[in-house]
Amino acid sequence: MQQLLVKLLAAVLLCGFGQQLTAQGSACVIGPDGSNVQPGTGGPCVNTVVSAVPFLRINPDARGGAMGDAGVALSPDANALHYNASRLAFSEEDLALGATYTPWLQALGLNDVYLAYLGGFKKLGDNQAVAASLRYFSLGDIQYTDENNTQLGTGKPNEFEVALAYTRLLSQNFGLSITGKYINSNLASGQQSGGQIIEVGQAFAADIGANFRSEPIGPSGNILSIGAAITNIGNKITYTQDTIRDFLPANLGIGAAYTFNLDQYNQITVTAETNKLLVPTPCDGSPKCKQTQSEINDQSPISGIFNSFSDAPDGFNEELREFNFSVGAEYWYAEQFAVRAGYFHEDQTKGGRRYLTAGLGLKYNIFGINLSYLVPTGNQRNPLDNTLRFSVLFDFGATEE
Repeated sequence: MQQLLVKLLAAVLLCGFGQQLTAQGSACVIGPDGSNVQPGTGGPCVNTVVSAVPFLRINPDARGGAMGDAGVALSPDANALHYNASRLAFSEEDLALGATYTPWLQALGLNDVYLAYLGGFKKLGDNQAVAASLRYFSLGDIQYTDENNTQLGTGKPNEFEVALAYTRLLSQNFGLSITGKYINSNLASGQQSGGQIIEVGQAFAADIGANFRSEPIGPSGNILSIGAAITNIGNKITYTQDTIRDFLPANLGIGAAYTFNLDQYNQITVTAETNKLLVPTPCDGSPKCKQTQSEINDQSPISGIFNSFSDAPDGFNEELREFNFSVGAEYWYAEQFAVRAGYFHEDQTKGGRRYLTAGLGLKYNIFGINLSYLVPTGNQRNPLDNTLRFSVLFDFGATEE
């Protein structure tokens, strides 16, 4: 089962959660200053928050991907459903579709692992819109083997999500959205683990989003946008008949964007965003753990969301470390050519992902294309290291007057 393990660990655990393996290697202890530290080294205690189906948190949008993975407060487009569907209520387009292809782990030679994403929306009058998306994550071809390395056949592990959203303006400047999702995770269906048959994991979830967009500011008509979204609120998931079920990657995202209209040809948008997984923090084995791991596993999804703000073993300082940060900028010339750049930062004890991003955008009539590229700056490897991903967009209302 070596090939399966390599792909699963690489494709799933490296989504920012890989250092949890280190955290579980030895229990943390209380250091001289009262904080949790690693025994022997005295370094910060690594205690990464983990969840099931982390593919739901992979950014499928090349535009936001080029801006440090920020997107909660950007202007609306066909891929807004991933970040914050409430953005769509402010769209000036009547109908838009988008498709993104994201190669995964090409640096490890796994050319058959990828994420594909389709999204789109339709305005229903001036104040409301409906949207839909399909996210598909393929882990390629797998040769299954047992503990004796006996071949048990081949498979094509995959995961997908179908989402439907409705968004509406409650006032000229404020919109809300609700999204429903079905999640299907088929990693090793029909195989056995620990005497139990592995089944397809299934779950239902919802997103709630809000977006405020100001009236034009100043003589140039600058725009301030503030967005927030809680995503992946749903039931826990399991792959066997075991009573232990895993949390979905519920997430809180809050961001702001400011657009400077320099003149009729030049426009610059700057954005900043923070995200936090609303999943219980694991017990790191230190005496400061507020609950045993068994008690953590027994929490309901809603309890896990609320407790995620106060359950870190090392207290408030560790809670703050669970927020990651993104900043980005986008320059448009004549609404036809865009240059983008950004930076993503995650605390070393919570996954350690740190990378620069860059990208380009082109738009002609109803057709647009976005490209993004990721450059690692930290020690934690990212599945998108030095990978080019791209999105194509069709704005069918773009030519309407």
